[in-house]
Amino acid sequence: MGKKKLVLVGNGMAGVRTIEEIIKLTKDQFEITIFGSEPHPNYNRILLSKVLQGDTEVADITLNDWSWYEDNDIQLYTDETVVKVDSDRKVVVTDAGRIEPYDEVIVATGSVPFILPIPGADKEGVTAFRDIKDTEIMLKASKKYKKAAVIGGGLLGLEAARGLLNLGMEVNVIHLAPYLMERQLDPMAGKMLQTELEKQGMTFLLEKQTKEIFGEERVEGLRFSDGTEIEADLVVMAVGIKPNISLAVESGLEVNRGIVVNDYMQTNIPHVYAVGECAEHNGIPYGLVAPLYEQGKVLAKTICDVKTEPYKGSVLYTQLKVSGVEVFSAGDFTEGDDKKAVKVFDEQDSYYKKLVLRGNQIVGAVLFGDSSDGNRLVSMIQKQADISDTMKVSLLQPTGQEAGASLVATMSDDEIICGCNGVSKGAIVSAIQTQSCTSVDEIKACTSASRSCGGCKPLVAEVLQHTLGSSFDSKQQKEAICGCTTLSRDEVVEEIKAKGLTHVKEVMFVLDWKTEEGCSKCRPALNYYLGMVNPTGYEDEKESRFVNERMHANIQKDGTYSVVPRMYGGVTNANDLRRIADVVDKYEIPLVKVTGGQRIDLFGVKKDDLPKVWEDLDMPSGFAYGKSLRTVKTCVGEQFCRFGTQDSMGLGIQLEKKYEGLQTPHKVKMAVSACPRSCAESGFKDIGYIGIDGGWELYIGGNGGTHVRGGDLLYKVKTEEEVIEITSAYLQYYRETANYLERTSAWVDRVGLDHIREVLDDKEKRKELSARMDKALSVIEDPWKAIIEDKKLKKELFETVVTS
Repeated sequence: MGKKKLVLVGNGMAGVRTIEEIIKLTKDQFEITIFGSEPHPNYNRILLSKVLQGDTEVADITLNDWSWYEDNDIQLYTDETVVKVDSDRKVVVTDAGRIEPYDEVIVATGSVPFILPIPGADKEGVTAFRDIKDTEIMLKASKKYKKAAVIGGGLLGLEAARGLLNLGMEVNVIHLAPYLMERQLDPMAGKMLQTELEKQGMTFLLEKQTKEIFGEERVEGLRFSDGTEIEADLVVMAVGIKPNISLAVESGLEVNRGIVVNDYMQTNIPHVYAVGECAEHNGIPYGLVAPLYEQGKVLAKTICDVKTEPYKGSVLYTQLKVSGVEVFSAGDFTEGDDKKAVKVFDEQDSYYKKLVLRGNQIVGAVLFGDSSDGNRLVSMIQKQADISDTMKVSLLQPTGQEAGASLVATMSDDEIICGCNGVSKGAIVSAIQTQSCTSVDEIKACTSASRSCGGCKPLVAEVLQHTLGSSFDSKQQKEAICGCTTLSRDEVVEEIKAKGLTHVKEVMFVLDWKTEEGCSKCRPALNYYLGMVNPTGYEDEKESRFVNERMHANIQKDGTYSVVPRMYGGVTNANDLRRIADVVDKYEIPLVKVTGGQRIDLFGVKKDDLPKVWEDLDMPSGFAYGKSLRTVKTCVGEQFCRFGTQDSMGLGIQLEKKYEGLQTPHKVKMAVSACPRSCAESGFKDIGYIGIDGGWELYIGGNGGTHVRGGDLLYKVKTEEEVIEITSAYLQYYRETANYLERTSAWVDRVGLDHIREVLDDKEKRKELSARMDKALSVIEDPWKAIIEDKKLKKELFETVVTS
């Protein structure tokens, strides 16, 4: 018996994934032919934004290169579109006049971008963002033009906008809704996202309806329904997609919004199937990749006559792929009626997490600022896990490696770990066991898991750790700094030292960065590493810092700033309080707030007033905006408290004066308590000190934010001199070995308490670390005073437009 003829119409992700599943089931049953309208082999369309943002190249998003088709004896016709499925003759007809017979045919024509039917939509310079051709149009335009407008503040529009920013364009995002990504986020998360993207340089025009695109032949601007206009050289329409059903209509298939299919992806015509974005199942045409892969599995088994569970729909989840912003949404994220929400909001660290519950089951989630638990929550939603015995808020707070591993253990082998590439837990476990993978990078090479957006890396690592057990070596795990390079943090730092590299651009050039300008993730990191390696010779590159660190104040959602003057140990006096009060009155500062770190925060300071406010305060900067020592919180100690055994205020002030302004991988908070009652909450700081009879206990790695972690006891010492010496060595070792933006809590977990003790127990190493710390501290100056005294710097910061 000869092979049956299987024709796939569409060379996209859903269709080819179905073919991959079929090949896994049988290699001899079908003679396979694929038609694709684009001139490329199968590629990952959802990563076009990464190409546009400069994080990767087209070659890197190819899922199956030309050789894959040859290796699997697949006849591929590219740049050729099927125009009809003739089910009576059982042939497909192409625009090249080719007639191809079939026994089974899969229609996977995907979707087409929705173009607003407004005047001027056909002008030169107006494009969608759907395929490689659209991406090339934007890349080309960015080399000649400066002003871009993106219509649509959804997932795709924001990713396009970020890419155009990276290409050096000024970007306005026009959105009809009052907040961003309203189909995936609630208003709180949408507004936080807007604030974060505004820091990166995007401008938003919300609740705006585009009425017309004007210009001669090429676009020159947009006109809105309220009569206002903006200039634009390039317009990207990212207002949605619709199933591509033109072939289905021509061929007599039943269509609604998409091609109507049953639970086995069968259309109304025998031997004709539909899968992916063009298909409509139970009234829903899916536009995200994970559902399409789930459909592909069911269809593959159906075509191969293998028993399968029917497709019953998918839980939708998505993740924004914009450098420096973590946003995740899954399931039904709106509360109300029988649905209740559990929320965690950390305004200071810009974290927001929400679970939506129906009874004792999670039905939806929104994560902003930290999306590492996204896949875990999706798994719980899919499994309809009963959480009645769980403290609900703990589901939003990572509870450590042990708890994570146990949850991975409960996942079945067919559950998806990498939604972008449809890689299951079973496939990853198989790669570890049969191909000896021992790192996330090796798993990525073998399975494509984490190859795309990278959001599943933590879960991949957990599967690796769980599968290897005691053989797992965390030190083997290499992770590139960002998509601009394949080098890890350690490799980059070693190259900086070995080659004597002195500035950010030089690092990128010498180390063959993929992008000329880097990204918002690597630029600040390189700036930090260069300063850490050469503290006295390196000139800080302010343009590589985040906006708060450039402005030395925290920008607020209304564009004003907050200012926190230094208040050593949380101790103040009448003169300082009077100055603060006078400044508040003089500059009409609307809010004065005492912080959790025992400081006074002045909210609502106008940008132009910042230098004058700093000058009138005549107090050092509190560095409340920086990756540096923030505060040293103290209790009143033995001077006033009847329980106090040590001078907590004295030690706290001494510590704060010594380390103020020190640049660290992430912010550092300290606290000094005079007795084990720990009124200053020393057990939940990066470094905490607790007075005991005859000395001090030093705790490290504590964290009171979203990743709650109690500190580990490092040492018990007798004198304040020992406290200072150990603190210097410990902080310097953290500075030299932590990844940029890695808090001490994560760093201690990663390198291990025993390892840190082993380093600090070596008296010679401790002495060397302390000496390097003193060198780093020797060049610190107060930034507020420096700006006040430097007219040129003041003009640069406060008389020019600030962009990210």
